[in-house]
Amino acid sequence: MNNTTTPCKVAELIKVLESLPQDMPILISGYESGFENFHEPKVARLIHKPDNPYYDGEYQLAGKNDQDCIESVVLTRINS
Repeated sequence: MNNTTTPCKVAELIKVLESLPQDMPILISGYESGFENFHEPKVARLIHKPDNPYYDGEYQLAGKNDQDCIESVVLTRINS
C-alpha cells in the first residue's frame, strides 16, 4: 500500500477499507504531536479500557482470555 517515505493516497486507503466489513470501527495508534505514515490497515481484537491515561489510549490489544472485546481496523504509525 505505502512505504515509510510516501504518504498513503485516498484511493489506496479506500481500496483496502472496501474489502473490510463496512460497520467495523477504525482506530489509530498515537501519542504526542505531529503526523506520520502508517502501516497497511489490519484487523485487531481490542479491549476497551476507558480509565487508561490518555497516553496509553482507551483501547488495548486484547489477550486471549479477555472478554467483551471488539474487532477494529487499526492504523498503526510507522514510527510508533
